[in-house]
Amino acid sequence: MDRKNIAVLGSTGSVGEQALDVADKFGFNVSAISANKNVKRVEEQARKFKVSKVAMADESAAADIKTRLADTDVKVYTGEDGICEMINAEKRDVVLNSIIGEAGLLPTLSVIDSGARLALANKESLVVAGEIVMKAAKEKNVDILPVDSEHCAIFQCLKSGKDAEVKSILLTASGGPFYGKKIDELRDIRVEEALAHPTWKMGAKITIDSATLMNKGFEVIEAVHLFGVPAERIKVVVHRESIIHSMVEYIDNSVIAQLSVPDMRLCAQYAVTYPDRCDAVIDELNLFDIAKLTFAKPDTDTFALLKYAIDCVGKGGALPAVLNAANEVAVAEFLKGGIGFYTITEAVCSVVDKMQSAKDVYTLDGIISCDREARQLAKAELGI
Repeated sequence: MDRKNIAVLGSTGSVGEQALDVADKFGFNVSAISANKNVKRVEEQARKFKVSKVAMADESAAADIKTRLADTDVKVYTGEDGICEMINAEKRDVVLNSIIGEAGLLPTLSVIDSGARLALANKESLVVAGEIVMKAAKEKNVDILPVDSEHCAIFQCLKSGKDAEVKSILLTASGGPFYGKKIDELRDIRVEEALAHPTWKMGAKITIDSATLMNKGFEVIEAVHLFGVPAERIKVVVHRESIIHSMVEYIDNSVIAQLSVPDMRLCAQYAVTYPDRCDAVIDELNLFDIAKLTFAKPDTDTFALLKYAIDCVGKGGALPAVLNAANEVAVAEFLKGGIGFYTITEAVCSVVDKMQSAKDVYTLDGIISCDREARQLAKAELGI
């Protein structure tokens, strides 16, 4: 396998760190990294991988990292525009985007514009502007390889048949830390309880989204755009063991599944090395130790955000962007201790209900405008 030239956006987050672990194992040339504020970790990464470019979303962090790396030839870029400029500064084989939230959208579009393969861990790019992103990728003939474990699994399972032969997608969900609980049991949930995911070690934002099942709703929207399958043909299956990462059912009723131990490094590795497979960076799956695999339907009455996400992608337009924007505001406030856990669901649903006209908005500027409006409305709902 040729030595890959890659960039990692969101390099200090959970997925970014795991992607760099894969790069270190295989000797990929990491030419650029970006982060928000964690200058200490970025400095360590920049020196270890001898990167030529660093971008920091936060302006004061950019100034700090420039000072820290003054003894090197590393070029430092500042802000969202700087991240996009860094992406287009040189030709790369793969850019992995693991920036958190809507902030990853413009970098995603910049990666596509640069012509590099996009290893996509920023699901919000497709939630907020899926049609625009996929159209741009098609026009530029750019491959998008999903880094989410579920979408990576689906991508692999789809190799077993033709698109026209796909009957449905079975999207697995761990169920989060509150599987089986009802609404009244969720109101007094503390932040530390919500951050205790039973299977995956992830960043705080995505962990909370997993606890509300918002993350699974986002993944349904992501799958609609990535694989061209309507939401009504995507079935969410609660699978507590997180060993089957998703399945594809074909018209002959064959079901193809992808199994492995839960480790995001496999997804990052596959997105970079595809179509080749390389030696493992994760542990071997031992089915005898697992012993059993279980499946159940999700409780969308209690975890209403999953139901709302499916409804939003069905209606289309900027409605999924509204859903995402309100959720980002509510989750941030919960993590600060400002609201209760179930208030996240109540606030997001209320904002979406009030902004139904967003379904008729399809331009990028219009989507961004709806995003900003939804954030303001969510803050008003929460009294912040």
